[in-house]
Amino acid sequence: MTPSRILAIDVGAGTQDVLLWEAGQPMENNVKLVLPSWTTILARRVKQATREGRPVFLTGNLMGGGPVVRAMKRHIRAGYPVYVTPRAALTVRDNLDQVRERGYTILEEGQEPLDSPDLLALHTRDVDLDALASALAPFGVTVPEAVAVAVQDHGECLEGSNRQFRFQLWREFVERGGDMLGLAYREPPPCYTRMQAVQQDAPGAVVMDTGPAALWGILEDERAASHQGEGFIAVNVGNQHTLGVLVRGERILGLFEHHTVLMTPDKLVRLVDRLHAGALTDAEVYDDHGHGAFISPDYTPGAEFDFVTVTGPQRHLAADLGYYFAAPYGDMMLTGCFGLVTVTRRIVGGE
Repeated sequence: MTPSRILAIDVGAGTQDVLLWEAGQPMENNVKLVLPSWTTILARRVKQATREGRPVFLTGNLMGGGPVVRAMKRHIRAGYPVYVTPRAALTVRDNLDQVRERGYTILEEGQEPLDSPDLLALHTRDVDLDALASALAPFGVTVPEAVAVAVQDHGECLEGSNRQFRFQLWREFVERGGDMLGLAYREPPPCYTRMQAVQQDAPGAVVMDTGPAALWGILEDERAASHQGEGFIAVNVGNQHTLGVLVRGERILGLFEHHTVLMTPDKLVRLVDRLHAGALTDAEVYDDHGHGAFISPDYTPGAEFDFVTVTGPQRHLAADLGYYFAAPYGDMMLTGCFGLVTVTRRIVGGE
């Protein structure tokens, strides 16, 4: 049965974007929030601890690293200790030996540091439903049972290149046919440990990666969706990753993934043009410190796929490239949430 209310949370490096969808309600009238992500919030607290010379203790769940990991790295370099429980330590690296090598002290679950009266204890997680419920309660808004969450999950990589491992998962997906609906999970594969951690904090949640959530959201933009038949190129310029995809119908025929911090307008247009031409190689993206590229043999370059649409918080990189800026329901920041709602209604309600 299709849920009548869905809480969609798109967790990025800078923000967590929240949409509470209700059946029968105009999309523009639904409750929407753009809040700091938990990794950003915890990073601020670690930076304050560094200024005060306080030791830090992370306990909780695996979550997205990014800002908080960079803050802890600076904290350790400043000479202050960081204690972590094994589960929280996975935020830093999948291999706990590599976490120790980076200067962290790993304690057992339930154990606390001794002789640290000024210790700053932080609870790690990507999603806090109780905090959202408390924030919404004064407005008479409750959190529904149906929850969908997008997080960027590299997959568990104990040895070797994390970039190569993540992109190998992408390549295998395209080789299996590239059905976009297959990128959303009620039970994520074992390698997606961050998605599994989300489901521990939000039991029963539908989960997917942030890139695919944005792609589904782009299809909620009427102009972009009008090009599904002949195919088009969709680009999500996120705060951390830039994902460019060849989409026809609901099938992904090829893609590249790079780091946004290394992206320039010239590089972006070159990547898009080479993807369109079917000429982009995995090596040229990986050797440029990106994740990689792969194009299905089923893709034939031609007059199709000429339309390019862009979304994402760093879309300004494409401001002068002549691409169409997708804004489903007039709200670019909620693109991933719109995608989460669409997918959840289909896989939970069978729409």
